[in-house]
Amino acid sequence: MHIAEGYLPPVHAAAWGVASAPFVVHGVRALTREVRANPESTLLLGAAGAFTFVLSALKLPSVTGSCSHPTGTGLGAILFRPPIMAVLGTITLLFQALLLAHGGLTTLGANVFSMAIVGPWAGYGAYVLLKRSGAPLMVSVFFGAFVADLSTYCVTSVQLAVAFPDPGSGIAGSLAKFGSIFAVTQIPLAVSEGLLTVLVVRLLMQAGKSDLLRLGVLAPTESKRREEAAA
Repeated sequence: MHIAEGYLPPVHAAAWGVASAPFVVHGVRALTREVRANPESTLLLGAAGAFTFVLSALKLPSVTGSCSHPTGTGLGAILFRPPIMAVLGTITLLFQALLLAHGGLTTLGANVFSMAIVGPWAGYGAYVLLKRSGAPLMVSVFFGAFVADLSTYCVTSVQLAVAFPDPGSGIAGSLAKFGSIFAVTQIPLAVSEGLLTVLVVRLLMQAGKSDLLRLGVLAPTESKRREEAAA
């Protein structure tokens, strides 16, 4: 993630931008509907965006000169669904490119596709699948954030492998190389992000239970059971 400015060939950079655009446009419409229908969501939307910005700005050294960091997109995807997260993630990546020199404008489309589109959709899919299968809420939240983080780097590995195939083994060899580089630091980071997201959701259950009920994260029956258990 955060492919550097000018690192991708122009054709690849343009292609990823075109692929990302429909998701972002759809997300803008979804965000507009959410804010109009539920103005009280504005504060929580800002918090989800800030969570993504702060976590994805933490650069940690990886191997062979690369770096890794959390993504923070799982929380927003669970709370507001992936389309809205596509917008929040795009805004985050744009500001990071302009203010922090993380990523770049030419590679914005590729970074948006991996972190703001695939990551949230994959994480949300894991969250919903586990929740519907009867898993505890916090287990579902953990794996939602974990998958959102790890899938982002899987897509980034594919993007880099396609742009820079290995001279001998082609795209497959390059994919194995990039994937192994990121895995060293990204798997522990994905676990840490999952645990942190669980902590944040627990805090929201105490301070903003009504928001979680309205958003469908917390079911009324589950909220009642927790209140009875606490009593």
